Parts: sequence; C-alpha cells; structure tokens
Amino acid sequence: MTATVDVEGMKGRMAAFIQKLQDDICGALEQLDGQGRFREDAWTRPGGGGGRSRVLEEGAVLEKAGVNISIVHGELEEAFAKKLQGEGRTFWAGGLSLVLHPRSPHVPTVHANYRFIHQGGRAWFGGGADLTPYYLHDEDAAHFHRVHKAACDAHDPTYYPRFKAACDSYFHLRHRGEARGVGGLFFENMGGDLEREFAFVQSCGNSFIPAYLPIAQKHKDTPVTEAQRFWQEVRRGRYVEFNLVYDRGTIFGLETQGRTESILMSLPPRVRWRYDYHPEPGTPEARLVEALRNPREWA
Repeated sequence: MTATVDVEGMKGRMAAFIQKLQDDICGALEQLDGQGRFREDAWTRPGGGGGRSRVLEEGAVLEKAGVNISIVHGELEEAFAKKLQGEGRTFWAGGLSLVLHPRSPHVPTVHANYRFIHQGGRAWFGGGADLTPYYLHDEDAAHFHRVHKAACDAHDPTYYPRFKAACDSYFHLRHRGEARGVGGLFFENMGGDLEREFAFVQSCGNSFIPAYLPIAQKHKDTPVTEAQRFWQEVRRGRYVEFNLVYDRGTIFGLETQGRTESILMSLPPRVRWRYDYHPEPGTPEARLVEALRNPREWA
C-alpha cells in the first residue's frame, strides 16, 4: 500500500486538514456558546513533534470543551509498538480529537477523532464520532446518525453499517453492561486505498458541525432542575470510567509521552459516583439506561 502512495505528502495534507478543521469547529462552537472563548496552548513533545490544544471552560453553553490537534513522531517503546498495527518502533501520528461537555444535561456530550498514523512500512487512517446524551431524544440520535450515514454513503454504502457496529462494540463499558452513548461511527485501518480513505476522513470531519450543532442549539436553553444536573454528573462518571479504562486514544497519548493536560482534557469538570445508584423505573433517566443496554439502529 505505502509503496504506491506518497505517505510523506499525505502527512502534510492531513496536518493542513486538521488545522483548518480545528479552526472551523472552534469558530462554530464559540458562536454557539456566545460567551466562552477557546484558550490556545501550543506544546512540543520531547521525542518529536507537538500540538495545538484549545480548551473552552465555563461558557454559557459549554462547561468544558477541548478541540486538540497533535502531530507527533519519533520512536515508540518496544512493548507498545508491538500492540499497534504497524511495524517497528518509528512512528508518525497526526490527528484531531475533541470532547464537548455542555453545561445543560439536555445537551449531549460528544466526542470525535480523526487521525493518520504511519508506523514502519504501514500507514492507516482511523477515527469517528459518537454521541452521549443524558436524556434520550430519539430524533436527535437519528439526526446524528443520518448525517454520518450520508458521509459514509457518499464513499461506500458498506461503510455506515460496518462502522456503526464497530462504534457500538468499541464504546461499551463491559463492567457496566452498557454503551457509553448512542454511538455513531468508529473505524480503524480500513485496509483500502489511502487516497480514498483520506477523502472519507475529510467527509467525516466536515460532517461534525452539521451533525452536532443543531442538537445543541435545540436544547441549550431548556430549563434544568437540580435533579437533572445530579443525573448528568452521575452519567459523566461512566464517561470517565471508559476514558481511563478502555480508551485507546488516551492510552496512545500517554504511551507516546504526549502532553498530559491535552490528553486528559476529555474528562468532565464536575462528576460524581453515587454508590449503587439506579434511576426510578419509568423515568426518563431509566429510559436512557434501557437504551444504552440495548443498542438500536438509528438511521
């Protein structure tokens, strides 16, 4: 694969794409919030490369939002190198990762990631986006999935069912027996032509704003009770559990000695763990848990 593709040139194109995507998404989110502004930190990695982290905190709509890009390279530890899909210890990785934790429990948390990795003689794309609501609105989940399905269908009609199923499988808390959210897309090393896959990744990245912002706009001004805020913080605990126990991006960042503050920006600002807490049957909170234990088709 890599013998017929200009991998070095693709690295530059991917870097340019994620830089522009970061600008576009941050601009749209600042407009959505109306009050908060992103703080930018440029950082360098001792082993090679660096990144540009942007974090917005205590906004009117976004309680904490991180939209980060990193372009890092160098050598991996031998044991970790063997866990990846490439060959040898030399690597290059460029990607954008975002996590948005809204203030209102009526607005879902959302995560997205788009990346390109080169290790030894192999190079591959990965990424996806997934939605984590606190109160389930079927039409919101359907909208999020339909936008991403359209991005998939424009390239290959087999993509959406494959990557939706992969998302359901990956974002699953095995120790809880439930999904982290209502899913979306998750793909890693599709194994095809890199030019086609790069075009697909660009379509996915450019789909994020139309997939998420209408949902946030719709619910951002809905009144919130203390009980609903409590539920949001309980559910955020599940998000933390996934990111610290299972998330490959977190593990990759820490293993490659990335910037710790940028890697852990995905964690919410306020969270709680209530011992053996279960919502009352028949409530909207119980309906969400039921949906997370039985993933469904949305698009």
